[in-house]
Amino acid sequence: MFSTSSHTLKLQAALVWYSGSVVLFVKSASLLIEAEMLSPDQVWVWLAILGGLVLGGVKAKHIFSRTCIKNLRRIDALEEPKFWQFYRIRFFIFLLTMVILGTFLSRLAQGNYPMLITVALVDFSVATALLGSGRCFWREQ
Repeated sequence: MFSTSSHTLKLQAALVWYSGSVVLFVKSASLLIEAEMLSPDQVWVWLAILGGLVLGGVKAKHIFSRTCIKNLRRIDALEEPKFWQFYRIRFFIFLLTMVILGTFLSRLAQGNYPMLITVALVDFSVATALLGSGRCFWREQ
C-alpha cells in the first residue's frame, strides 16, 4: 500500500524542484518591478538580473546539481518506494524555513530600493540555480 516506482518519485521531485524555480522567478520579477517603479531607469535592476544569472549558474553547477544527484541516487536505492519519499523530511523543513524567511525579507524590502534589489538578486540566483540544476532529472543515472 502507498508503494510507487522510483520513476514516479523522480517526477515528483522534479515537479517540486521546477515549481520552486517558477515561484522564485515570479517573486523576483515582482520585486524588480517594484524597484523600477520606485527609481526608474536605474542600472541596478539589470545588474541584479545579470548577477542572479551568474551566481545561479555557479550554484547550479557546484551546489544544487550535487544535491539533486544525491537525492536521485537515494531514490534509486529505496527498496520499496512510497509516494512521499521523493525528498527527505529535512528537505521539507528547510523548504518551509526558506519560504518563511523569503516572505519576511520581501515584506521588509517593500518601499526600500536597495533591499528590493538585494532580495530580488538572491531570489533570481536561487531560481536560476534550480532551473539550471534541474537537468539532472533528465540525465541517465
